[in-house]
Amino acid sequence: MTKNNGIANSILDLVGETPLIKLHEITKNLRGSYFAKVEAFNPGHSSKDRIALHIINDAEKKGILKKGATIVETTSGNTGFSLAMISLVKGYKCILAVSDKTSLDKIDLLKTMGAEVHVCPANVAADDPRSYYEVAKIIHKKTKNSVYINQYFNELNIEAHYRTTGPEIWEQTAGKITHLVAASGTGGTISGTGKYLKEQNPNIKILGVDAIGSVLKKFHETGEFDSNEIKPYKIEGLGKTLIPTATDFDIIDVYEKVSDKDSAFAARELVKKEGLFCGYTSGAVIQATKQYSAMSFFNEDSFVVVIFPDHGSRYMNKIYSDSWMQEQGFLD
Repeated sequence: MTKNNGIANSILDLVGETPLIKLHEITKNLRGSYFAKVEAFNPGHSSKDRIALHIINDAEKKGILKKGATIVETTSGNTGFSLAMISLVKGYKCILAVSDKTSLDKIDLLKTMGAEVHVCPANVAADDPRSYYEVAKIIHKKTKNSVYINQYFNELNIEAHYRTTGPEIWEQTAGKITHLVAASGTGGTISGTGKYLKEQNPNIKILGVDAIGSVLKKFHETGEFDSNEIKPYKIEGLGKTLIPTATDFDIIDVYEKVSDKDSAFAARELVKKEGLFCGYTSGAVIQATKQYSAMSFFNEDSFVVVIFPDHGSRYMNKIYSDSWMQEQGFLD
């Protein structure tokens, strides 16, 4: 972190070194001690600041990213915001392809940060030319002097968390951590963090969180990509309908799937019981933690770290809206 007497040179110097906060009420009926790595304290309010900055810095060092370039990416919103923020600071143009299940709050934020946004249908195959994966590739091919970040298949996604999130958690827990519970989307967070932690202590269990409607859990267990697993779901930034190479499945011990409804209520419960205003995926992580506890994964000596990826302000038109919750059939 480049600082002078506590003054950051730019907002980018504030990426990382997020706090670890002890959980009390929401986990009081669970065995063990629980601590949240709250990534909303990053300047872009999510863990994606880490990978966006690492990938861009690497591209600059290699001479791939040059003055006047355009950054192109596929995103559920958070990576896009981080890229847009960094692009503004560094002077790049930013074009993003997002799925139509991305919250309106996120889309508005991306546009506010100067990004050009293309909204694509979520419920189409990954190789469909309308999917946000393919749209981003097409934009990249058509745009001169552009760089495609490609977070789902970029090893630097893992490396960013291996270099930062993992060491931070190890230091903050003084090596006492026994379990890590983390969402799995692109897989960079859980893979990079998990890899570092297992190198320090191979007995640490890495517990993944997947969504009902995603293919990751079954692929992890069987090595089979089963398209029959794919169903529409609402949680953003969790699970996948393809297999991202930015996920190191060997690092992850087990996956647990969570539902849209349970995750939404868990996020709301997190606010009311801990005062932590976090996003939909954070609700999914705490819900999975409860489910893991019910399956006796933890004991009285467990020191469990959960990663909360982003801030609740990105979901005001979704899980924190009673009308949206009613539309989904989550509220009577």
